[in-house]
Amino acid sequence: MILGDTVITLKNVDIYQAQQLVLSNVNLQISKDEFVFLIGQTGSGKSSLLKILYGDLPIGSGEGMVAGFDLRRLSSKDIPYLRRKLGIVFQDFHLLTDRSIEKNLEFALRATGWNDKSAIEHRMLDVLEKVGLRSKFKKMPHELSGGEQQRIVIARALLNNPEIILADEPTGNLDPETSQEILLLLKEISRAGTAVLMATHDYQLIKKLPSRIIRTLDGSLQDQVVL
Repeated sequence: MILGDTVITLKNVDIYQAQQLVLSNVNLQISKDEFVFLIGQTGSGKSSLLKILYGDLPIGSGEGMVAGFDLRRLSSKDIPYLRRKLGIVFQDFHLLTDRSIEKNLEFALRATGWNDKSAIEHRMLDVLEKVGLRSKFKKMPHELSGGEQQRIVIARALLNNPEIILADEPTGNLDPETSQEILLLLKEISRAGTAVLMATHDYQLIKKLPSRIIRTLDGSLQDQVVL
């Protein structure tokens, strides 16, 4: 793996949650165009690992680099800048239900420093095109299906051209057919050069799209897992 293409590097990292050691001696490298599944039982450290990557938990020891940020030296004022390099997608859509898709995306852009109205509109339409929902620009969230809402969340995650998408159970509330559509969309995004790390419990989904698998098990992180 070429160092210049590596967007996530963890070396000998210990991860603590509420002062409890959750994962020890974690080593991980992910390159910019990789799609990686993260699996493991509930409570095994999947969410803690993701929190390390987006700056919600400090690393206990070792070294970590994410999108050019040194996790050992990450201060509270650095975290918003780190997160602009990341797109974060959760199981629950976290859309603002009182405003349209347009206003949801505009809110996210303005919150990250965008001010030019024309640039904002162009960027919103561009990401909606990427997820196949440009026609839904003026709709309210409740007018969309669950799968469409998750596509909007992915569009929102793409707004600032992130280097990495962190997806935590993004298909957890979706039916199998829609889950596969979301999975294929995330795979397309990785092929275009944005790394995707997707935590999931859905092993059937994993089998439909063979990719690199990492697993949290017995306090450690296993790489290149074969199911």
